[in-house]
Amino acid sequence: MTENLTRETFLEKVFNYTKNKDWKFEGKRPALIDFYADWCGPCKMLAPILEQLSKEYGDKIDIYKIDTEAEQELSAAFGIRSIPSMLFCPTEGEPQMANGALPKADLERIIADVLKVKKPF
Repeated sequence: MTENLTRETFLEKVFNYTKNKDWKFEGKRPALIDFYADWCGPCKMLAPILEQLSKEYGDKIDIYKIDTEAEQELSAAFGIRSIPSMLFCPTEGEPQMANGALPKADLERIIADVLKVKKPF
């Protein structure tokens, strides 16, 4: 199940940019964060794919969503200019950004390459 994040939950579960200048991932599992808006067509196409990935990967990764309209500070903090934009956060190392409604196969490849998580089956 994907989870919507607010600024507060983001600071707690992903990255507390108010405390740390350099990237320090706060999560226990790798995370994929979808920056979206309700009015965005490509975001709506991506949503069911993310739900599917959430079910398939289960507790191997966390999938979060951030509403760019409601959480403008978070969008600004990551320089989000186009949506959907996805932030892939490995437990170790730097996060990577991907833009656009990517096909499921591309998302799985990025999850394997960046998050170092293989599909459970």
